[in-house]
Amino acid sequence: MPTVSTVSPGARFIDPQILARIGNLELVARWVVEGFINGLHKAPYLGVSIDFAEHRGYMPGDDIRRVDWRLYARTDRFYVKQFEADTNTNFSVLFDVSKSMSFGSRGVTKLDYGRFLAACLCYLSTKQRDRVGIVTFDDDIVERVPPSAKHFDVTMHTLDRMDPGRPGALGPPLHKATEFFKRRSMLAIISDFYDEPEKILDAVKPLRFAGSDVIMFHVLDPAEVDFPYDDSSSFQDLETGRKVPVVPDKLREQYRELVQDHIQALTALCSQNRIDYAFLNTKAPLDLALFKYLAKRHKMTKVR
Repeated sequence: MPTVSTVSPGARFIDPQILARIGNLELVARWVVEGFINGLHKAPYLGVSIDFAEHRGYMPGDDIRRVDWRLYARTDRFYVKQFEADTNTNFSVLFDVSKSMSFGSRGVTKLDYGRFLAACLCYLSTKQRDRVGIVTFDDDIVERVPPSAKHFDVTMHTLDRMDPGRPGALGPPLHKATEFFKRRSMLAIISDFYDEPEKILDAVKPLRFAGSDVIMFHVLDPAEVDFPYDDSSSFQDLETGRKVPVVPDKLREQYRELVQDHIQALTALCSQNRIDYAFLNTKAPLDLALFKYLAKRHKMTKVR
């Protein structure tokens, strides 16, 4: 049986542009999640906890590594250990729908990629019998679906009709969202995180300090990472509409360094504050990116 970090030889991954042509978010989520469950790892879990909760009877398809063999020796029956994260966890996506998320240089925007990611995470959570919900925001809360065992379809509908129309700001909406999560929850924040690293952490930390398990998914387009442009031109800020003349050859290396410095700073600050951080490039196959994150999360949970 493969370990959690093993990718099967010859595994094929799905180009995000193919996902964009499917048109049905639930189908996308099922295709991606079932694909890496069956082809990459037998049982990746989004919520993993060392806090034992209870036993339940073994069911076909359960991971045999979770069988309590001592209990089997006493009872001659198979029981699976359940942990805190396996029993009615509240999982919510906090999704940035500001104007900058509409950018895409390869036919798949950051919003689209984040939409696929959110659908997969909600589908995976639903398979784990968790309650799912969503909060969308720009410079304020746009829409909220409270976590519920019955809200998967509503969450998919909300993801499907998101429309980035206004400039964004992390601080005000995330501080307001803290009021929604009085009970300990698992929160996935999906954004391009266009702000100073310290300001981003100031916006996110109240959610973490309230006791929630916070995951930051940092989504960028490859053009925003590599700056592949050659011709001098005016570049427009999608948030403000402001145009700035740029000579790419003189700016490219400095720009790339600034992006990497930004990513490294967020990585370090999140680690210091026990916040999960995952950088995602929209050119990367989503199933591979998500699998790698889940594998990393599984390893980190064991040492926490």
